[in-house]
Amino acid sequence: MKSIAISGSSRKNVGKRDAKELRYQGKVPAVLYGGKEQYHFSVSATDLKPVIYTPDVHFVDLDIEGKKFKAILQDAQFHPLTDQVRHVDFLELSDGKEVALNIPIKLVGVSPGVKVGGKLVQKLRSLRVKALPNNLPQYIEVNIDTLEVGSSVRVEDVQVENGKVLNNGDDTIVSVIMSRALRQAEQEAAKATK
Repeated sequence: MKSIAISGSSRKNVGKRDAKELRYQGKVPAVLYGGKEQYHFSVSATDLKPVIYTPDVHFVDLDIEGKKFKAILQDAQFHPLTDQVRHVDFLELSDGKEVALNIPIKLVGVSPGVKVGGKLVQKLRSLRVKALPNNLPQYIEVNIDTLEVGSSVRVEDVQVENGKVLNNGDDTIVSVIMSRALRQAEQEAAKATK
């Protein structure tokens, strides 16, 4: 999985006034937890863009005034009107401890059902996967080469090497349904044969 390096500076005061001043300076208050102790720090809002505004999942190599941590973005809070990032939470990773993450789904192949006029419907964009940090995939490939009109791929059909998918096995990831144009063509063909 890809990593992005972010450096932060420790926060001496933790409170609303201090957080407001940081945001005014273009920084975002942040917290790192999951390790032996919590760290309150601030990061530049521009440094967070490649981590927050992407469908991909990235490891974050945090450097807080010389102390280095491997983490993932756990949560981000946004202003309700301006959509500016107000606060971020990072979860510290350790090699021997499993973590659950939403991993994006990547569709591969061409569906024969779509070729004949069916409509491809993707219901899930990511799957929740629990695995050790080193075993987490960048994305999960779902092959649609065998999808005919009326067929689908469910969560139970997907296997993640060295990991466990936590979603309900009956949930549909992607399916090919009959499009309106295909339905009309079939109805017209049926009328013509009568």
